[in-house]
Amino acid sequence: MAEPGTGATPEFTIRVADERDLDTLAGLRRAWLEERSGHPVGDEGFEAAFAQWWRTELPRRTFWLAEVGSERAGWTAIGSINVVEIVHMPRPGARGGRIGQVGNAFVLSAFADRGVPRALLAEAVEHARRRRYRRLVLAPTPGSAAFYRRAGFSPAGDSMLVLDPAALGE
Repeated sequence: MAEPGTGATPEFTIRVADERDLDTLAGLRRAWLEERSGHPVGDEGFEAAFAQWWRTELPRRTFWLAEVGSERAGWTAIGSINVVEIVHMPRPGARGGRIGQVGNAFVLSAFADRGVPRALLAEAVEHARRRRYRRLVLAPTPGSAAFYRRAGFSPAGDSMLVLDPAALGE
């Protein structure tokens, strides 16, 4: 992005997404999968499923969009990130608190080396500071782990367990 006060137009901008961005966010999610698979992915019901997910998650998630363009020419989305807020149950002697979980970070490959991932993550981190989260967590892909470590994230250990309820016998 351009330095403030230089008069230069930023290469990209980041803003909080809202309901008007639903189709754009769904398009980025589709682009994420297609970039990784190397081919178009057909799913006519995806956009409707994404819209339903968005409306369910919106009360506890904040989404950001990275875009290129201008007011005059229009904007094109090139990346996004979101943070889900998790509120811990209070207990006697402690009032719980909130943490944020970073999710679904994606930047089109053509923009990945232009500072867009760093700028999106910076928005999520600043959001966590403003909301006074006790911590910000994420589950990086093998390819993104080094990026997050450079940004200050550290391993959280092997304390998580997982269960697939459908795999349990009756």
